[in-house]
Amino acid sequence: MKVVFALIALAIATPASAELIFFSESRSMSVKSHRFEGDRIIVSLRGGGEMTFDRSVVLKIAPDEVPYPEETQAAAVDVIVPETTGVLIGKTVYDPIIESASDRNGVSARLVKALIQVESAFQPRARSNKGAMGLMQLMPETARQYRARNPYDPAANIDAGTRHLRSLLDQFELPLALAAYNAGEAAVRKFGGIPPYSETQAYVSKILGLLR
Repeated sequence: MKVVFALIALAIATPASAELIFFSESRSMSVKSHRFEGDRIIVSLRGGGEMTFDRSVVLKIAPDEVPYPEETQAAAVDVIVPETTGVLIGKTVYDPIIESASDRNGVSARLVKALIQVESAFQPRARSNKGAMGLMQLMPETARQYRARNPYDPAANIDAGTRHLRSLLDQFELPLALAAYNAGEAAVRKFGGIPPYSETQAYVSKILGLLR
């Protein structure tokens, strides 16, 4: 269930060079800029592309004073991905890489794009508290398996993640392949279906929802 927060101090202003979008006191997202269109807020992502949210889910917007060099290799940052509106994002700077990797591996480009949207919100330097890295949130062992020497490089990350997804699709139907991507193949085999983990069940539901 989506939690609705009161809208605080969302007056239209000149976009800062970096901004923090707060969805709650503990959930935030660093973006390049934002703009309003009716009841929606559209944010420009650091890694390219945009995401759209209902204004009602945003608690506040504040300047992000942490420097994020655009042309240098920045350190990886932990990212909490906010709830999306259930709509697959439009064009991003990663589309050519996604389409190339999808074609090579016989995987739907829309599927790869939906997975990236849920995994990292198209933030190439994303890192989870479990150690998953980059756009497709590769675990260290997965990165090694597919020889992604720099998991934060978009091309290497998407190539490895798409190859891994292809391997899972060869073993399972789509919902179970997504569950295996999130929770591991062993968990899917152990439970004979989507594991009874709330995170995994929500993960599968979000991606399938974006594809619909």
